[in-house]
Amino acid sequence: MKWKQALEDYEDYLKLERGLSDNSIKNYLLDVAKLIGFLEDNTLTVSPLLIDKETVQRFIYEIAQDVNPRSQARIISGLKSFFNYLTFEDYRTDNPMDLLESPKIGRKLPDTLSEDEIDKIIGAVDLSKPEGERNRAMLETLYGCGLRVSELINLRISDLFFEEDFIKVTGKGDKQRFVPISDFNKKYINIYRNEVRVHQNIQKGFDDILFLNRRGKQLTRAMIFTIIKQLATKIELGKSISPHTFRHSFATHLLKNGADLRAIQQMLGHESITTTEVYVHVDRSHLTEVMDKYHPRK
Repeated sequence: MKWKQALEDYEDYLKLERGLSDNSIKNYLLDVAKLIGFLEDNTLTVSPLLIDKETVQRFIYEIAQDVNPRSQARIISGLKSFFNYLTFEDYRTDNPMDLLESPKIGRKLPDTLSEDEIDKIIGAVDLSKPEGERNRAMLETLYGCGLRVSELINLRISDLFFEEDFIKVTGKGDKQRFVPISDFNKKYINIYRNEVRVHQNIQKGFDDILFLNRRGKQLTRAMIFTIIKQLATKIELGKSISPHTFRHSFATHLLKNGADLRAIQQMLGHESITTTEVYVHVDRSHLTEVMDKYHPRK
């Protein structure tokens, strides 16, 4: 088996067997592609079925000179998954990654925005421009519903259940969840739909997509990043943010105001509560207040 065939089979496995999103699949394949690039650069003609532990160790040592420990750990994890697949399918009897350990990395806490910073960013949207109402509605939805950027750009009009105060969100692995939406958030989506979107020349196949670009097509992830970066610069925020910062802020503010961690987990679409527990570390002050208020030996 050659590398090209192995990658194609692995991609099918990630998509069909594991049900991963396109972005996750892309990252897994990129990890293997880096190993293939290393082999080509060093004129090593070894197949994925015969590559040994020593060769993989050489690759890991080389990338360690160029990437930080977190990126190194991510690549190691991706390669372990690839070779686990090969052993699972009986292409190999061993995994050359088995004895390789990932570098120790501290748990990275998510960046968040204060409620005041959220207000300033959304308040900086230029509503005199045609895309202004759209941008305000998008940012309110990112923050108000805690969406991932991929979930935002794929949100459909048929996913809006405003009478029930919910929206249907399609997350990682095409798993769906219902997230509450506030009257405040609904108001700005309705303004965008009724005053802007209704006048657009919508391209075929995008009739149901909620947020559209000026050409009547679906927005890209990169466009959302650009909009947010420009607004942060406009208000001189002084920190690097992304669409995911709004999601982190959504969870942190809910926890701070007394929301149950399990409820936050469901709204974020986390499979494991341990993923959601990172927000407990972000807002330690809230836990101290809870202890002081409720514990009998305060």
